[in-house]
Amino acid sequence: MFEKILVAYDGSEHSKKALDVAIDLAKRYSSEVYVVEAVDETIFETVGILPPLSAIEEMEKKAKKDIDEAVKKATQNGVKAVGEVLSGDPATAILEYANKNDIKLIIMGSRGLSRFKRILLGSVSSRVVQESKIPVIVVK
Repeated sequence: MFEKILVAYDGSEHSKKALDVAIDLAKRYSSEVYVVEAVDETIFETVGILPPLSAIEEMEKKAKKDIDEAVKKATQNGVKAVGEVLSGDPATAILEYANKNDIKLIIMGSRGLSRFKRILLGSVSSRVVQESKIPVIVVK
């Protein structure tokens, strides 16, 4: 049923809860978990700032660390998991990745770390729910 489950992850408490739900479902359905985090350089463009390369590198380093920790947790719980750092607008990146990888279910937290962006552009989870052609579970 849910052979491939995508978890949108950013290290926030909501995304950690989403990962827990994904691990539980993956155990029940013998699913593989795909953990992704999008590094969004476009946030700087939105406010008219040209970011230093070091800021983007730090965002990528943090995302890689988040993904590694999430994959490790899933694996330690007996779930096959892979992780990937994506680039670009988070909602768009998540949806494109899901479509490209034949994902059967997306699980994400109701909020992530980016409150500033959410105020400007709207919630990532709301956009994914509205635009996804596959089921989405939003974890509070």
